[in-house]
Amino acid sequence: MTVYFIGAGPGAADLITLRGAKLLSECNTCLYAGSLVPAEMLEHCPPGATLINTAKMPLPQIIDHIVTATRAGHDVARLHSGDPGLYSAVAEQVRLLQTQGISYEIVPGVPAFAAAAAALGQELTVPGIGQSLLITRVSTLSTDMPSGEQLEDLARTGVTMAIHLAAHRAQQIVDALTPHYGSDCPTAVVAFASRDNQQIVRCTLDDLPNQLTLNDIQRTAVIFVGRVLAASEFPDSYLYSSARMTKLRTDPHTS
Repeated sequence: MTVYFIGAGPGAADLITLRGAKLLSECNTCLYAGSLVPAEMLEHCPPGATLINTAKMPLPQIIDHIVTATRAGHDVARLHSGDPGLYSAVAEQVRLLQTQGISYEIVPGVPAFAAAAAALGQELTVPGIGQSLLITRVSTLSTDMPSGEQLEDLARTGVTMAIHLAAHRAQQIVDALTPHYGSDCPTAVVAFASRDNQQIVRCTLDDLPNQLTLNDIQRTAVIFVGRVLAASEFPDSYLYSSARMTKLRTDPHTS
């Protein structure tokens, strides 16, 4: 029996992958975070499947349900919001499953930052402006940031940032980033990306705390910071350039 950690995506029920939906339809037990995963997604589960809302469960209880299901001969779908590779708390579950000798597979989902970029209607890597994206967060009571990963340290790179789980720490973000990005640096906040209650706020870095307060954005948001957000003049990508097309015609092995 196998436990499938399935990325449910950022919120919209139709943003689950085909593979994720197929596996959901084949698993007789599904554990999901009811506070984050839309109820409509559970419609993929087979009739009679055991559905377990883990929103208020401690980790040992979640693992107990998984162990019980696999011992009963069930494959298990473990639905996580976004993509299991980022801020999903999958690592500690996997560690415990390994001690039990239970096999698992991770099925990727649409990450929140990708859905947020789509909501903004723009690419986050713009030629000549920015070709990197730094995904990070801030310290919280539940999870502290390791040494060297504080915003003040990461800001020295100057690359475009996608800051998760930090809408309640807007002033901290401003204080840490302003010396390196400038108070006029463009920011964009997308709360509840892809959902019916999606919100988008664009402003300069120094106005970020005020705008988040005015729009009552306190959680479930991705904060982007970087010059790419306002880039309008930049060179075209070589990918579609006439120079590359000419080279392709003369040398078909050119990439």
